[in-house]
Amino acid sequence: MSAALVEEALPVRAPLRERRTRAVLALARFEARRLLLSIPVVIAFVAYVAWIVWRTRDSSDGNPALQDADRATQSMPMLVGLAVLLCAARAVVRSERYGTEPHFSVLALQPWHRAAAHALSVVPAALLTAVCVAGQFTWEALKPGAIGHGSPAELAVGPLTVLAFGALGVLLGRLTRSAFAAPLLVVLLLFAFVLGTAPSEASGLSWLAPVVSVTGPDTLPSDLLGRPAAWHALYLAGAALCVAFLATAVAGGRGAAVRAGLALSLAAAVTGGILQAEGATASPELTAARERASVRPELTCAEHGRSTYCAFPEWGPRTGAWAAVVDHVQSLAGGSAHQRPLEVRQRIDARYGPGTDAAIPALTDAHRVTVGTAWGGNRVPEFSSAVAAVLVAGTEAAGSEICDGRMVTVMWLSLSWQDDPMDALRRVRLDDSVKGAAIVLSPTDPLSMTEGQTDVVRRLLEKPTAGTGARVKEHWAELTAPGVTTARAAELLGVAAPKKADSCEE
Repeated sequence: MSAALVEEALPVRAPLRERRTRAVLALARFEARRLLLSIPVVIAFVAYVAWIVWRTRDSSDGNPALQDADRATQSMPMLVGLAVLLCAARAVVRSERYGTEPHFSVLALQPWHRAAAHALSVVPAALLTAVCVAGQFTWEALKPGAIGHGSPAELAVGPLTVLAFGALGVLLGRLTRSAFAAPLLVVLLLFAFVLGTAPSEASGLSWLAPVVSVTGPDTLPSDLLGRPAAWHALYLAGAALCVAFLATAVAGGRGAAVRAGLALSLAAAVTGGILQAEGATASPELTAARERASVRPELTCAEHGRSTYCAFPEWGPRTGAWAAVVDHVQSLAGGSAHQRPLEVRQRIDARYGPGTDAAIPALTDAHRVTVGTAWGGNRVPEFSSAVAAVLVAGTEAAGSEICDGRMVTVMWLSLSWQDDPMDALRRVRLDDSVKGAAIVLSPTDPLSMTEGQTDVVRRLLEKPTAGTGARVKEHWAELTAPGVTTARAAELLGVAAPKKADSCEE
């Protein structure tokens, strides 16, 4: 009788380090899922997405500049970051609240392993924020009127802010072991963000804040912004990692990996912080470039029909929209103005950097019209009024000084071709009214309308465009003659004269 020996293979156990790594990742996945499904984080993300839809649908009147659109993605992620901070801190102290901390002593994971897992658990929230940022920016970039270039470093600010706030929540939980510390910090941060003064881009210290997004009424070309966006992204990334490694060290992590990570992340944060502070001050080269763009800009010119349109390179695709407005206005004009070639030039004042509102003086050159960097919405009737004033008075400077009945012709040329002329009249006036005297906005010096001129223009806009257009062409010479009264302009155009003489004609 023979016996067969069967040798059983013993299971091979993974090394302890590998098993702990798997356990840390498993705990991180569990905490990440719990974090994303927590009520404050869900509410924050729902509010964030709703804000994106509400804002982006009509932002920039459908004509965004992408060098502004990237910065517009930075503020709302702070709301998500505060919610992640709160929930991450509460997750760290959960075992203290429920009295289960002694039970963790039987596990293979040390407290610093659990702190590392909590730090990793905030990464999915940052990635989800990155998806929202990408969606918002892509929506802007796909709009037909979009121009310019976005910055990846600017787009990274939102997700990095969430990451930094989440790591801060983990550190706060490890330091205090109190459930009340995180809500108190969130309240203090909300007061700082909501009631605090807006940071200045020129201040190096202001760049220590997560978001420095100062915008003005005029968009600048991308190469004139002068924002140290790349260094700021490095600063935020280094700060987030530094806080995460610090939380791990506070929990007892003393290994070489923790010490090296803490040192490297601290070096990155300090390097980014120092270099962003230096980059916040405009260099001599940037100052000179802004001066040239304001005084002697290097523009790219294109021909559309009879006229020439000169723009900064990023605004080249927009010259067709300007040409459409000029063609509409000229089609209604009479005399030589109907066929007169114009030169439309884009002008900015970048000498004081972004966030400033500097007036652009009117041109004294004949047949030249100024256009700004913004477009759509109110900018269309403003530009249209500038074109009409140049056709009637010859120059922008002369057009801004019109006080007589020629203003009736200017405003009818500017508004009568638009989809809703009465609404355009309201939007182009400083007081948003269609009655009484008012200032008429323009890319350069404003125009002015008296009460009588407003009454006549309003009556003209209520009549068919074709009939009034024929009268404008027939009486063009008299309607555009200096000194023509508003009453005479009304008579020539077939509407009732104002009840009283305009103050500037008395």
